[in-house]
Amino acid sequence: KELEYYKSELNREKTAKYSFENLVGNSKKITNVKKIAQKIAKSDSNVLIMGESGTGKELLAHSIHNASNRVLGPFIRINCAAIPSELLESELFGYEEGAFTGARKGGKKGKFELANGGTILLDEIGDMHLYMQAKILRVIQEKELERLGGNTVREIDVRIIASTNMDLEKLVQEKKFREDLYYRLNVITIKLPPLRERKEDIEELANALRIKVSNRLGIYVEGISGEALEYLKAYNWPGNIRELENVIERAINLLDSDLIIQPKHLPQRLIKIKKKSFFDPKKNLKNIIEDIEKDIIKECLEKAEGNKNKAAKILGLSRTGLYKKMARYNLK
Repeated sequence: KELEYYKSELNREKTAKYSFENLVGNSKKITNVKKIAQKIAKSDSNVLIMGESGTGKELLAHSIHNASNRVLGPFIRINCAAIPSELLESELFGYEEGAFTGARKGGKKGKFELANGGTILLDEIGDMHLYMQAKILRVIQEKELERLGGNTVREIDVRIIASTNMDLEKLVQEKKFREDLYYRLNVITIKLPPLRERKEDIEELANALRIKVSNRLGIYVEGISGEALEYLKAYNWPGNIRELENVIERAINLLDSDLIIQPKHLPQRLIKIKKKSFFDPKKNLKNIIEDIEKDIIKECLEKAEGNKNKAAKILGLSRTGLYKKMARYNLK
């Protein structure tokens, strides 16, 4: 029984946990990401996922594997930044018995061998040492590897998904990342948008995280108040979805008799932001004014509970004029 337990735990560690259903949001940017990822999932080409820390790069990698033809194969992930460079080689390629002092009897399989027939996620590949980059390049080109201290060449069939929060093109120019490896990995690039560029998804994300965290903590939470949501939408989220999850978890832990998350449960850094900033250096004044107009119409429709006659009167527009603006801004 004990052996079976450890086997099942090991197999669980080698499987992808998430699918595209876990990618919450309907904004244009995240919808485009989903479409591209679903399209390329069936191929065996290498994928490079780029995005700021906390945007969900690992979740997307899980989803690609689970939608691929390799779904029954293993999904192995390794954080290249978390393992010292002198240990990374043995972790990735394994070693033979007696390869170094303390080497396990019988040797050990590396992550690439464990991922054979499946997918390997090289997380934070921008932090990988140049020496290791050359080793990875050989595996990609030749589809074979040698264990540390061994002389037997082993063929492998692995799809590589790499992820990074760094600008690899800049690192290539600075000679800190191999150009040939960059082009080998950069067959298909997916850029995950930061949360500040998809604020229309914040309400859906916040509620999905509320359910996830409340189930994990065993604390019943009915919802998030409209005022608290306004504060969440006004904040810029430098830590992205990971920071949002931390804020939701903090709020749930601070609930007393309340069943709804209120502004008083949010961190002070969010409460200090009392107004939404519309300034964007990438937009001209006309576009900024259009953003404000869209938000006002949307807010007015929500307060009028979808009654367009009522909303048109509040805004001082004719019903036809309101319909035109709704069509222009794609408001339903």
